[in-house]
Amino acid sequence: MAGHSKWTNIKHRKEHQDAKKGKIFTKLVRELTVAVRHGGSDPCYNPCLRIALDKAFRVNMRRDIIDRAIASAIGSTNTSNMMELSYEGYGPQGVAVIVECITDNRNRTAAAVRHIFSKYGGTLGTDGSVAYLFERKGQITFAPGVSEDALMEAAIKASANDVVINEDNSIVVFVSFTSFYSVYNYLEVSGFKVATAEIVMLSTVSAKVDLDNAQKVLKMLDMLEGLDDVQNVYSNANVSRSAVKQLD
Repeated sequence: MAGHSKWTNIKHRKEHQDAKKGKIFTKLVRELTVAVRHGGSDPCYNPCLRIALDKAFRVNMRRDIIDRAIASAIGSTNTSNMMELSYEGYGPQGVAVIVECITDNRNRTAAAVRHIFSKYGGTLGTDGSVAYLFERKGQITFAPGVSEDALMEAAIKASANDVVINEDNSIVVFVSFTSFYSVYNYLEVSGFKVATAEIVMLSTVSAKVDLDNAQKVLKMLDMLEGLDDVQNVYSNANVSRSAVKQLD
């Protein structure tokens, strides 16, 4: 069940860079707002809010900012303008890309996303044009030092799909979308401290790209991730580590 991670699925979330720009806070406020609107302000009964709160705490967002975001979402008519949108398209060398957004202006967001795709020779597609190449999964990560055997045993009991060991010895448990919250709660109750937990889109078919196009793909994903309205960017690009290092 356990394996080692590979550079096959790319989900760019350079939170430390975004935090320096202040953009990550904007994105988290929107995520908190939408979570409250959909499931209420009590994280005990709203797992989406609980995950958003975990993300906020990880980047040291101040409690007063979090509280204001939640308070403003409760009964506020302004939040009714917020929309969750998803754009699909192709990047350099036919790489499939999914861009998830939260926005109050559909036209502004669509124009910004389309511009970045065009800049790097990509094209936006219609709904479903690349979504079939991805599967929505739960991803629960544990910091290095967790007992692999004990975590794997607990994950199996909780009906997780897979356990992957990263090169830094952190461990990722993948679960089906429908069982994400039950597995998350089971592992926490079992004494395993969760480092991160989120719903992601994992590619089922990867696209290997050469070094030149890998650089273009990575820059395109970074630009998309830098848009205020964009929450998540996923790609099925299989990028070598050397290309990632060159970009950094």
